[in-house]
Amino acid sequence: MSDKELAKKIVELVGGKENIVSVRHCATRLRIVVSDKEKIQVKEVEALDKVKGSFFNSGQYQIILGTGLVNRIYDEVIKITGGPDEGQVEEKKEVVYGNKFQRAIRMFSDVFVPIIPVLVATGLFMGLRGLLTQQAVLGVFGMTPEDIPASLLTFTQILTDTAFSFLPALVCWSTFRNFGGSPVIGIVLGLMLVSPSLPSSYDVGSGVADPLVFFGFIKVAGYQGSVLPAFATGIITAKFEKWLRKHVPDAIDLIVTPFITLFVGIVMALFVLGPILHYVENGVLFVVENLLFLPMGIGGLIYGSFGQLLGIFGIHHILNFLEISMLANDGWNYLNPIGTCGNVAQAGAVLAVAIKAASNKTKQVAYPSCLSALLGITEPAVFGVNLRFVKPFIMSMIGGGIGGFLASLFHLKATGMSITGIPGTLLYLNEQLPIYIFVNVVAFAVAFILTWLFGFNKKMENAA
Repeated sequence: MSDKELAKKIVELVGGKENIVSVRHCATRLRIVVSDKEKIQVKEVEALDKVKGSFFNSGQYQIILGTGLVNRIYDEVIKITGGPDEGQVEEKKEVVYGNKFQRAIRMFSDVFVPIIPVLVATGLFMGLRGLLTQQAVLGVFGMTPEDIPASLLTFTQILTDTAFSFLPALVCWSTFRNFGGSPVIGIVLGLMLVSPSLPSSYDVGSGVADPLVFFGFIKVAGYQGSVLPAFATGIITAKFEKWLRKHVPDAIDLIVTPFITLFVGIVMALFVLGPILHYVENGVLFVVENLLFLPMGIGGLIYGSFGQLLGIFGIHHILNFLEISMLANDGWNYLNPIGTCGNVAQAGAVLAVAIKAASNKTKQVAYPSCLSALLGITEPAVFGVNLRFVKPFIMSMIGGGIGGFLASLFHLKATGMSITGIPGTLLYLNEQLPIYIFVNVVAFAVAFILTWLFGFNKKMENAA
């Protein structure tokens, strides 16, 4: 089945394009908001070739397709439904699903998911730079770190520093795009937050520069690497721009609306939202990092065990903010190695099910799900197998907890985000790599053995 045919069948089985309110996608899932979810033919959707499963969460019908394929199917669905090229199908009617918390999480996800690919690429660049500048690697070629040309180091810094230095621009762009503002205004507003005319937040933090002082008490610096100030500013300013466009006469809209939007946005960001939310952001990071660094690996045990539940409830994207902030703050991601153990543990549990299962149908789902989980895509394993039988999921939580415990004890930290398992090794191309492999092998083995011994049997399979 071609991508075009698959997209056409998906649209038909969710009730046709007249039933679709909006379409978006994340790294692995096509996310569709519909007018009437009773019209969705779930079994028929899941039976489609290349579809790895589906579920309804936070007001969205989410179809698991996998990386790469989801982008192509999304493009085809947009063509069929007649949605705009800018990134989503235009809303046809007001449909509200889920409670306020679920809608807030969905909003958070819609803003941050589009910018994750460039942050993944940046993390890989960081990993490769770390590998190529290691003494042991350079020694193979008879070189030392001092032999690396300054111009080459500068080039690597361009690759690794740009995305995080201009992070507010990315966040504002995506926020404006999702809240109906003009994305180009969002980009410019975000760039204003990191303007060279402002002292860099990195320089202010290290004591190299002093912040600007306005009105005698408001200290202002650039917001390089900050997320929350740009996020909140983007939401409010995008809504303000939409309000302006309804009240400013068309004859002067082109001049007046961008001018007032940018002026109000930057004043609000620098003098009100920025100073407050920057402290909030630092406070959240302080709490999370202290939780992860609890003595004796307790933090890793807790997150490794229970972090997997976040994905089930559809609130795992809130961690994107924390990971992005960690990387922007000091270049390291402390959540990734622990979360990776949870993903690999899912692979161990689903492999045990695949081997023990009597049903060919279960095996056909479980074996590919194991490989998928090892590559960082756990939805097929979680929703297609482990959660269906319950106990394998519990065993994977135990395996993930033990792996996370060890990752915490060894102080593992990644250079990037959003890739785990086998591809995640690229984020540990330094002295941490053997430890990364070790903790994940332990997580996999524990989940596999426990599922094999206690977590799955033919009786459970027949009852499911």
